[in-house]
Amino acid sequence: MPQNCLYCQNKAALDALMIKIADLEVSTLYLFKEQTHPGRCVVAFKDHVGQQFEIPEDEYIRFMLDVRKTAKAIDKAFHPAKINFGAYSDTLKHAHWHIVPKYEGGPEWGGTFEMNPKKTYLTEEEYASIIEKIKAQL
Repeated sequence: MPQNCLYCQNKAALDALMIKIADLEVSTLYLFKEQTHPGRCVVAFKDHVGQQFEIPEDEYIRFMLDVRKTAKAIDKAFHPAKINFGAYSDTLKHAHWHIVPKYEGGPEWGGTFEMNPKKTYLTEEEYASIIEKIKAQL
């Protein structure tokens, strides 16, 4: 397991970017602290696997069910017009999905979401409120 992996070893960097919401069947659900897209989350596979196709098939199916469960919870909690999914891992070699709710007329509507625009950060109370709304729908 690489020492520089955000999800496996680099807790300080992970905590700067995300807040753990819950352990799912084969993954961990995080709230992305940058909330340009309200309700944006990341689902990270439980083990260090660099490419999604390297996950054993039975676990990959369960991983995708975790992603689906997360998207459904976000949809119920926040009612976005669309949910975008992103699995970008050029430099971070750990299988994960970004679950990004998009709102008609909102930022980047009709386009690709920016990975980390560094524009919208919330109070601890606001993060807690979002997390509770998501948890209530899991």
